[in-house]
Amino acid sequence: MSTTDVAKKLVEFCRQGKNLDALEKLYSKDIQSIEAVDMPEAPREIKGLEGVRKKNQWWLDNMEYHGGSVSEPMVHGDRFTVHYNYDVTNKKTGKRSKMEEIALYTVKDDKIVKEEFFYQ
Repeated sequence: MSTTDVAKKLVEFCRQGKNLDALEKLYSKDIQSIEAVDMPEAPREIKGLEGVRKKNQWWLDNMEYHGGSVSEPMVHGDRFTVHYNYDVTNKKTGKRSKMEEIALYTVKDDKIVKEEFFYQ
């Protein structure tokens, strides 16, 4: 698969709410995930598929999704970006918010080996 193919498949999974399926099919077991900041529920940097799976499961367990959008990917060589917008409610606090982030993904050997998230 080309980087473009991986990017399009990721966007398709995300638009369908199948983020965990995307992890299983598109991510390297040695994935490196880097958030913009440290969070109480996870460190800023996670290495390995199991850790990224746990981070995603935490999100699904703790956020109620009301809607949002996933952009078309922008591909450049072995990397691509996706722009995400979310309308979510934190299940514990009841606080509803709109979130926006840009993710930069790196692909090697048909798998996503690195994801970096940018947000305020």
